[in-house]
Amino acid sequence: MNRYALITGASRGIGRAIAVELAKDGCHVIINYKSNHEAAQETLRLVREAGSEGELLPFDVSKPDEINAALDGWFAAHPDDYIDILVNNAGIVDDELMLWMTSEQWHSVIDVNLNGFFYCARRVLEGMFENRHGRIVNISSIAGQMGFAGQVHYAAAKAGLIGSTKSLAVEVATRNITVNAICPGTIDTDMKQQGIDKNEHLRIEIPMHRLGKPEEVAYLVSFLCSAKADYISGQVIGINGGAL
Repeated sequence: MNRYALITGASRGIGRAIAVELAKDGCHVIINYKSNHEAAQETLRLVREAGSEGELLPFDVSKPDEINAALDGWFAAHPDDYIDILVNNAGIVDDELMLWMTSEQWHSVIDVNLNGFFYCARRVLEGMFENRHGRIVNISSIAGQMGFAGQVHYAAAKAGLIGSTKSLAVEVATRNITVNAICPGTIDTDMKQQGIDKNEHLRIEIPMHRLGKPEEVAYLVSFLCSAKADYISGQVIGINGGAL
């Protein structure tokens, strides 16, 4: 039976790397994205090139009605299947000092980075419960573990993911469902490079003096979704080059 893996925000960056790595593991990959259809198509091409099958499932993770409509359609088309792996990766940044942060900035970052986890996990947990198996991996951030100026909203969302991971892991443990969080440091992606002085970050923040690679995050996701990680749940694992 196919293992179906839903990765949110999978059109590029860390999400794309995770999609490709899970495809190498033999998963049928469900590629979620919001609007960048061309980039999502490229992820699908890479998934197939990696030797597995995949499909596109566009929806905005901050809008529960869109999520439910998309997943209702998916479940109707796959009546004998369930989503065994959920990787909550979709995220946005919108840096601003709190003194000048608007309510819209606060809510949009919280909605995507934290509420999106709740909406998606709640929807797929039923199938995991019925089949007594599942893997949920939440992509948090080093920002949820330590402070960064201009990221009060982002840090709040990512710290919330950590707390939610630990609590949900307790709730679902008897059903052989594991829930873990990964906290990347500075990873070499388009989102992370917006407004970042690469050399300054290497000098000040990262003992290894290099940026992380999306594939390095994907390797850990692959492990946590495998049978080798059956007894690992409720954990928060950093990938940050020794920065924390």
